[in-house]
Parts: sequence; structure tokens; C-alpha cells
Amino acid sequence: MKVLLTGSTGYIGRRLKQELVKNEDLQFKLLVRHKDRFPPQTNKNIEIIEGDTLNKDSLIEALKDVDVAYYLVHSLNSSDYKNLDKKSAQNFIEACEINGVKRVIYLGGLGVKDENTSEHLLSRIETGEVLSSSKKVQTIWIRAGVIIGSGSTSFEIIRNLTEKLPIMTTPKWVFTKAQPISVRDVLRYLEDSLYLDVKVNLVVDIGSEQLTYEEMMLKTAKVLGLNRLIIPLPFLSINLSSYWLNLFTPVPFVVAKALIEGLKSEVVIQNDNAKRYFPHIVPLDYESSVRKAIEAIQKNQVFSRWSDNAGTIWEKDHSQGIANALYLDRKERSIKNYDKEKIYKSFISIGGDNGWFKYDFLWVIRGVFDQILGGYGLKRGRRHPQNLRIGESLDFWKVVDLKKNERLLLFAQMKVPGEAWLEFKIEDEKLIQSAYFYPKGVIGRIYWFCLIPIHYLVFNDMIDSIIRKSKDIK
Repeated sequence: MKVLLTGSTGYIGRRLKQELVKNEDLQFKLLVRHKDRFPPQTNKNIEIIEGDTLNKDSLIEALKDVDVAYYLVHSLNSSDYKNLDKKSAQNFIEACEINGVKRVIYLGGLGVKDENTSEHLLSRIETGEVLSSSKKVQTIWIRAGVIIGSGSTSFEIIRNLTEKLPIMTTPKWVFTKAQPISVRDVLRYLEDSLYLDVKVNLVVDIGSEQLTYEEMMLKTAKVLGLNRLIIPLPFLSINLSSYWLNLFTPVPFVVAKALIEGLKSEVVIQNDNAKRYFPHIVPLDYESSVRKAIEAIQKNQVFSRWSDNAGTIWEKDHSQGIANALYLDRKERSIKNYDKEKIYKSFISIGGDNGWFKYDFLWVIRGVFDQILGGYGLKRGRRHPQNLRIGESLDFWKVVDLKKNERLLLFAQMKVPGEAWLEFKIEDEKLIQSAYFYPKGVIGRIYWFCLIPIHYLVFNDMIDSIIRKSKDIK
């Protein structure tokens, strides 16, 4: 069977890929937007195709000889995501028809279309309708609500609110009903859909027990061994609630707002097709799902996170951006008598719970300001304390280049009047640390010059601390 997977760098896609590559009976293709930035693959059954679901010609090429295609694409990071999602889905199903693809498997969201349906949820439903519109290609539409797993958006919001706030004042959406499901079970439904013996289009609603968001938070507190009090306040608006999530959870304002708007609608199962067609899958109960997610976090076994998806970040030519940067803060230190591999391990372990050395408090202050402005702040942290990979987030940075024992390039996703990069590079017998900045207008220039004294302290300490820290690495 020849299978194409889209969205392989996203939260679900990355995990599904990890499961599918174990199956030696599959000939496996990945559709990625930038092939040269994708980590090299050692599995002989994987073919990496460069393309974009918004480019129909590249889709037609990617879907040649494919039997089953997974559609795990969403444009939430774009302000025009609803129209982009429709166009993307239409291109995809038409390219499938041209190539004679037998089956499309799509992961969407639970919910029904009515006057209360949010733009985000409506977009997921309409995407499923477009994919199911073909008379030539069968669509298996898996619909999930709140996905519970280490690094998922829903779980990170619930966990952060529960851990950080002993007393929570919440809007009335805490009484909205949902049917959460473990990410483990979502992957099982998606993988088993490859072999489902059915000829017609199918909508499969999946989930465990029906709970309100208040019950989910209280059950999470129970698993964490915490006592929490929730006080619903009917006057909290969507915007105020979104800022609240932005301050106390890792999600930025734009994502928080889209999610909050969706919480006014119940996301519960509308059919029994999961039991009918997948009787062998018995979803984990909510508390068991939470325990597994927390265990993965505690053991540093988080395989993917909601923030892994780079979105439009790869549309930027970072090499050209650095070359055009108007301002540069460059530090060099000799590492002639140091182990270069340990130097590399030292600078790829910065940030997150590991902190930013002596002036970590200045980074924390910058992170708070960033969140107040609707940015990521430092709340995203890092997936693993020692390892990085291209495309994942590191506090309010994104890893855009990584060469073992040679280079780390970070692109700033903080709210800043311009574009910024932070680079660590081992060259000959030197460690070179460079901060690049391309300002937007006069404000950007003022911003850079105001920070020169702080940069002097922070960047000198950073490069020296990286070298010192390398001595303790085994």
C-alpha cells in the first residue's frame, strides 16, 4: 500500500509518522513544504516530496501512485485560515481524483453547524465536507474533540491553568460539555483507518466519557494531587478570557481567542461509528489519559508539541534575512582547548527550564512583556532539556537551522518591531555568537539602540556561560 502523509511536522502528524514507518508493508511518502529543511530520513520506505496543498500542481505530482492519503493540514496560524483551509481541501481532493487515490483519511473536530459554531470549528467542519464531496474518492472523516496528550494544545491549557491557579475565575464556558480522548487512541483510529473494510464515506466521532471543562480541570487537579477552586463569572468576555489564557498558558492570543470562541459549542459524539467499525479500540478514560501525558512530561518523552508546526516561518529566506540585517551583535571566543561536541551540546540546551544563565531574570521580564502584547513569551519552554530539532519552539524562538556540532540558528517569534535571529556557530577554533536584527521603521531602530546596554550584559554573559557549562557535560 502506498500512503501519503501531510502535516508530518504537526502535533498529530509527527506522532502518526512515527507509528506508520514501523509498518514495513507500507510505501510511505511525506508531503513537506521545504524538503531541504526536513530532517534526513534513514528509513528506506520513506520518500520526501516537496509541495504545498495550496499549489495544486505540486499535489498532483505528490499523489501519483498513492492508494491512501492522510489530510492533517490546518491554517490556524493565518488570519485568513478559513478560506485557505477550503482552498487547500479542494485542491487536495481534486488532485486525489486525478491520481485515482482510493481513500482520504482526515482528522477534524467534533461539533455541529449552528448559529453558535465558532469560525475555527466551522472551518474544520467545512474542510471535512469538501473532502467528502468527491464521488470518486472515499473519505474516512475522524472527528475528535479535546485531545489529551503531552504537548497537545488542549492539555497544555488545562494543565497550566490547573497547576498555576489555586483559585480560578472562569467564564460560563466551563460548563460546556466535551468528550476528551487520549492522543494514543486518536493515533490508533487514524492508523486502523488504513485497513477499514468499508466502501462508502464515513464520519467517525471518537471520544471517551462526556465531561464539562470544569470537570476536566478538577480531574486534572486530582491526578496532580492539587486542590483547586473554580468560580465561574458570567461577565468574562471572549477577549478577556483569551488574554487570561495568554498570560497563564503557552498559547498566544490569536490561538487562545480561536479556542475560546469554540468553547461555547458542545463537542460531543454524534454517532456510534467508532464502536461499530472499531470495536477493538476502547478509549482510555480521562484520568488515565492525563496520567499518561504527565508521565511522558516527567520522563522527558514528549515526542511532539502543539507549537512544532512552523507555519509560514519557512517562507522566510533566513540566510537572506541575516545578510540584510542592519544591526549585528557578534561575540567570539576561542575554544581551542575545549571539546567542540560539548560546546555544541551546551548551546543547544539553553532556554526552557535550563534558563538563560546569569541574566535569566531579564529574559523572564522580556517574556512577560511579550505575553502582555499577545506573544508567546517564555511559556512554551522546550520539548526536551538537551535535544533540539528543526521546526520546534524554544521559548519565544523557533529553531530554523541545526547542524550537529556546528550551528544553531533561532528565529524570534516574540513581539518585536522587526525581525531577529540568534545564531551560535562553531568555526575553526572559535565559538561565534551573533544576534541579527532587521528593524521596521524608526521604532525598530529606537528599539535596537535602547537595548544595546542590556545586550552588552546578556550576550557577553551568554557566550562565556556556554563555554563554562561545556566543562560539566559528560
